[in-house]
Amino acid sequence: MFYDIYKTLCEQRGVSLSRAAADIGLSNATVTKWKKTGAAPGGDTLTKVANYFGVSVDLLLGVEPPAAEQMGMDDFTFALYKEAQTLSQENKQKLLEMARFFRQQQEKESQ
Repeated sequence: MFYDIYKTLCEQRGVSLSRAAADIGLSNATVTKWKKTGAAPGGDTLTKVANYFGVSVDLLLGVEPPAAEQMGMDDFTFALYKEAQTLSQENKQKLLEMARFFRQQQEKESQ
């Protein structure tokens, strides 16, 4: 969960995960640990990450639900994001394929 929030905040800010880690003073191994273990950092690191992104520690821990605007998304995209968090990787991939299909259909219709 922490990793997913971190990743989304990086995307919103337009920086890579490793660039953000370096800016914060963390190693790539730390980010990899968050991804592989689902672990969240401790106090000082949480504070540094929160300060870097300008968000609360509660938001980073998933305690405070972020506002759609805070995540840089419209309401629908934000709702889809929240629903997708609990899906398996396989189902996330299927959802992504469906979204791509609909986008391609829309592009064909607009031509």
